[in-house]
Amino acid sequence: MGDITRTDVLIIGAGPIGLFAVFELGLFDMRCHLIDILDRPGGQCAELYPDKPIYDIPGYPSIGAQELVDKLLEQIAPFHPGFTFNRMVTGLERLEDGGFRITTDEGELFEAKVVVIAAGGGSFQPKRPPIPGIEAYEGKSVHYAVRRLEAFRGQDVVIVGGGDSALDWTRNLQPVARRVTLVHRRPEFRAAPDSVNKMHALHDAGAIDLAFGQVSGLSGEGGQLRSISVKGADTEVEVPCTQLLPFFGLTMKLGPVADWGLNLHENQIPVDTEKFATSEPGIFAIGDINWYPGKLKLILSGFHEAALMAQAAKHIVSPTERIVFQYTTSSTSLHKKLGVPD
Repeated sequence: MGDITRTDVLIIGAGPIGLFAVFELGLFDMRCHLIDILDRPGGQCAELYPDKPIYDIPGYPSIGAQELVDKLLEQIAPFHPGFTFNRMVTGLERLEDGGFRITTDEGELFEAKVVVIAAGGGSFQPKRPPIPGIEAYEGKSVHYAVRRLEAFRGQDVVIVGGGDSALDWTRNLQPVARRVTLVHRRPEFRAAPDSVNKMHALHDAGAIDLAFGQVSGLSGEGGQLRSISVKGADTEVEVPCTQLLPFFGLTMKLGPVADWGLNLHENQIPVDTEKFATSEPGIFAIGDINWYPGKLKLILSGFHEAALMAQAAKHIVSPTERIVFQYTTSSTSLHKKLGVPD
């Protein structure tokens, strides 16, 4: 058996909810290690819309998704969590002492007394559009998320899709790109009416181009696009394109989690609303991956779930230790943990 990383709590998913769970668990002196399939912390916030503002985080009238992730990382820094990225958890087994052994797809081994599933909708991947030869351009001139606005400055950008992401990025990239063309298969859009109206206003003003039809072909070499072909009902046109952003949605999969003996409800994990415990003792689920009556898929709801989960996890990690509820505003012991100056 190879090296084993031991921790009090193993958190699957390093999105905002998983990160905040580190804070709540750290207040109770529990060590955490996080595993994520992505190459960095932040989950969907970092992967899909890092530059987009979020408006319903308490205390922030508006905060960028990546900025929120950065603030959460700053908040949990005093607890020194461990991170393992670019890994999927593939195995979970119960140990004789009641804890768990966790295995990744690269064979790494972890042991923990508690497992917290904070994997959002599960492992997610953007849906690849059925465009011949698109794989050759992925990562260089075909992207499924906008990670840096500056990467699109002065480019001929084509955005494909009719949902909120497509229209939001059409508006956000318009001041940055040389030209933005929005391509959708039909004149009706699935996005919020306000977004549709703002997009049409940009088109009416000549600030963006709009084309209806399907992307039927790509032209370029060495992974770099020059143009795309858009086939409509009666015509096929060539559109200049150096960067292509197809927004065809996400494929959400629970992956190996579905095989861990947990009760499932429509591909989500049912939990109680006292501890956010699953049907397996010692395994908790917080954030978008869980389900209970009245569930709201909001970041702030996940924060609340993390706080209550931490109380229950402490009873498992330290069953003989009395839990004393303390406020971070007034507790000198919590201030010491957080590095707050005297």
